[in-house]
Amino acid sequence: MRAVVQRVARAGVTVDGRTVARLDEPGLLVLLGVTHGDDEAGAEALARKVTDLRILREERSAAQTGAPLLVVSQFTLYADTSRGRRPSWSAAAPGNVAEPLVDRFVETVRQRGLPVSTGIFGADMAVDLVNDGPVTLIVEV
Repeated sequence: MRAVVQRVARAGVTVDGRTVARLDEPGLLVLLGVTHGDDEAGAEALARKVTDLRILREERSAAQTGAPLLVVSQFTLYADTSRGRRPSWSAAAPGNVAEPLVDRFVETVRQRGLPVSTGIFGADMAVDLVNDGPVTLIVEV
């Protein structure tokens, strides 16, 4: 699994002109990709790693502060752009494999007592954010 984690002042997700999720306070926006061979243990480990990252103000983590997360599934994180001009998506896990692992990531974050909102898996989403810092990290397990 791969996550692009951004410290944000605020963020939101819109689908078909309707806001489906939003953070109105500082937190983390997590763009989450799943590849072949990923499993529940990896989803849980990545959730712990992301929530323990000390990237919030004063070198604190979401787990320490209770900061909210907005999780958005994004298969394009596994794009292969090494050949030509058209990306290949073959490294991304199919939806029936990826969706339960995204759900497991979210559930693990919730079990840690943190508020989580999500986009809609597989939807064409518009993500709006104000990056704070800016702080953007790529995290993998």
